[in-house]
Amino acid sequence: MFDKSNLIKIEDFLWEIPKSFRSDMRVSARIYTCEEMLDAITADKSLDQLVNVATLPGIKGFALAMPDIHEGYGFPVGGVAAFDSEEGIISPGGIGYDINCGVRLLRSEKTFPEIKPHLRNLGRAIYQEVPSGVGVGGNLTLKGKEFDLVLEKGAERILELGYGDEDDLEHTESGGVLRTAAPELVSVHAKSRGRDQLGTMGAGNHFVEVGIVETIFDENEAERLDIFKDQVTVLIHTGSRGLGHQIATDYIRIMMRVIPSYGITLPDRELACTPFNSKEGQNYFKAMSAGANFAWANRQLITWEVRKAWENVLGREGGKLHVVYDVAHNIAKIEGYTLDGKKLELVVHRKGATRAFPNQPVLIPGSMGTHSYILVGQEKALAASFGSSCHGAGRRMSRTRARKEVNLEELRERLESMGIVVNAGSSRGLTEESPEAYKDVNEVVDVIHEAGIAKKVARLRPLAVIKG
Repeated sequence: MFDKSNLIKIEDFLWEIPKSFRSDMRVSARIYTCEEMLDAITADKSLDQLVNVATLPGIKGFALAMPDIHEGYGFPVGGVAAFDSEEGIISPGGIGYDINCGVRLLRSEKTFPEIKPHLRNLGRAIYQEVPSGVGVGGNLTLKGKEFDLVLEKGAERILELGYGDEDDLEHTESGGVLRTAAPELVSVHAKSRGRDQLGTMGAGNHFVEVGIVETIFDENEAERLDIFKDQVTVLIHTGSRGLGHQIATDYIRIMMRVIPSYGITLPDRELACTPFNSKEGQNYFKAMSAGANFAWANRQLITWEVRKAWENVLGREGGKLHVVYDVAHNIAKIEGYTLDGKKLELVVHRKGATRAFPNQPVLIPGSMGTHSYILVGQEKALAASFGSSCHGAGRRMSRTRARKEVNLEELRERLESMGIVVNAGSSRGLTEESPEAYKDVNEVVDVIHEAGIAKKVARLRPLAVIKG
């Protein structure tokens, strides 16, 4: 485990592991946190992983971690790293297995008092409309060229099929599509795993959550986003399901096989990578883009399903559910930044990190039963964090430990006492995602806010949780 005495505080809420810490580091490693969270952060191998990331070829600026950092595959979850597009690498471990796992926030035109009598029926209706659970298929199964069109066009294709409005894409990161996608570079096996999973939630930490705007921190920004006190909202958290997982698996195997030919030495084989401009690097990037498009298509179709459930319970009087924003938090994107006075094209890896460009909504879901947040990115983020923020609370307890330590009945009673309606297909899923398995999301968000990366706009409290 990492010794926190090796961390140097360089400003409030920002700590550094200097380049001199280890001879193979090409840049320093930085972490946004507060002193109170350091013990939890140093309790696993996440900072050792961050140091390893700082050794990779072509890395620029610094290897960066957000306050929700925890141990992951190769790269820590909550990690951000930017690589020169000409001299640097691309690594599936820096994006994660669930490509474009992300969050979409819907806003209603209704207040909690108007919805309260219908809350249980609404939770049940969403649970029935949104297929969830490991391996569960959806209602829209596409094959061949029709499926490839989804991989190529993302959420755009779902709109063309009649499931949504043009306005939805205007409030989605990248318009819900990466044009760099190449469906032919996604394996037959990956496509077979994803073919029937459009419009499905999956299991684990994925959820649909009905919430209430409990607190407004910035009235002007809230008004700009059409957010108001006591407003009812819906959060959708899911990604690319089995398709994204298989894309990562396929290309990790390929990269492990060819990496010796590129003369790259790794401190950890889980950092498998190739030069970004190599054949393997480009193939992975284009396949990853297809996986990201699938995830945006998935959240778009789930949005249609949630709207259907909403109307079934509330009728036309329920009004419309509008997309506030949709953000990816497991992705690599080509972005331009100025470092040391030089403009560079960088391949920015965000793994468990959310884009936080100036004035862009930043959505931070809490763990089940805790608050979620709406923030807005700040100008400082471009220089300080490659335009990135945290993505959630961050685990502090493994799923195995959570199953052992959390009592299911006590958890259900606690959530009920908090006024939270729970619809879940798995008791295991509930205990694994209990609030105590995660860090305090309020502390995590406060770090991001105080550091000037993104400012708090509103805090949401859960009313109904729907899980696999």
